[in-house]
Amino acid sequence: MHWDSYKKGFKAFLQLEKSLSAHSVEAYLRDLDKLSSFLFDEVGPIGPSEVTINHLQDFIQRIAKMEMAPTSQARIISGIKSFFKYCLLEQICTINPTTLLPTPKTKRKLPDVLSFEEIEQVIGEIDLSKPEGGRNKAILETMYSSGLRVTEAITLKISCLYLDVGFIRVIGKGDKERLVPIGTDAIKYIKLYKDTIRIHQTPAKDCEDILFLNNRGKGLSRVMIFYIIKDLIQKTGIKKSISPHSFRHSFATHLVEGGADLRAVQEMLGHESITTTEIYTHINREYLRDTLDRFHPAFHKK
Repeated sequence: MHWDSYKKGFKAFLQLEKSLSAHSVEAYLRDLDKLSSFLFDEVGPIGPSEVTINHLQDFIQRIAKMEMAPTSQARIISGIKSFFKYCLLEQICTINPTTLLPTPKTKRKLPDVLSFEEIEQVIGEIDLSKPEGGRNKAILETMYSSGLRVTEAITLKISCLYLDVGFIRVIGKGDKERLVPIGTDAIKYIKLYKDTIRIHQTPAKDCEDILFLNNRGKGLSRVMIFYIIKDLIQKTGIKKSISPHSFRHSFATHLVEGGADLRAVQEMLGHESITTTEIYTHINREYLRDTLDRFHPAFHKK
């Protein structure tokens, strides 16, 4: 039995009801292809309503033997579970065979975080004598000030700036919008860039409203931001594994360390689930442990 019609319906479900990005939708569909190919090879032409927990357990054993990382296995299983939830909603299945399906335990790696002083050090290495210097300073100040994802920063629109009241409108994952406060330094450097550098550029077609432009008047790429930050980190000599996302992690970590309410941090980061935001409480515990280790006399007893 061909699964193309099921995949087509599932794709529409992910796009319209779950509001997932095109990248996420494609990943889910690839995972479903793995399952349907496995079933066809091992069982024969059966449909979703005929799939059992035993079939799925055999499938998991197959992907486990492929030496995939636990995170990759967990993502595939998550996609399969979503598919069968969709099948249940659409009455393609009467029972959900994934209900008792275990998900591999994944160890959540805590990201490297820059201290406030290191953030200042990195931004301080930007050469402001070059036009791209003013732009890069505005980008990094904005990313750290508001905890933006890289994609959110490079797609930030002029029409989404409410600098007079200290807010920006951010379009996040799944095209979900949120209003985020922005700091005075970021506002200052955005205005400087917009009024003294960008004003002399001719935006490319469809880029008229994009705030940060390259020297051809087009929007920046994620890779470009990675190279900008990599170059600055090398200049500072900071020995940490730092990516553009580190600015977002640092923003959240510094808020939690300062005692910010976790729900407020969740809202600013645009996390759908509070459990995603809770990673920063773990970072905070490491910070507290380090503080005790360094300053509490009982921790230094011989």
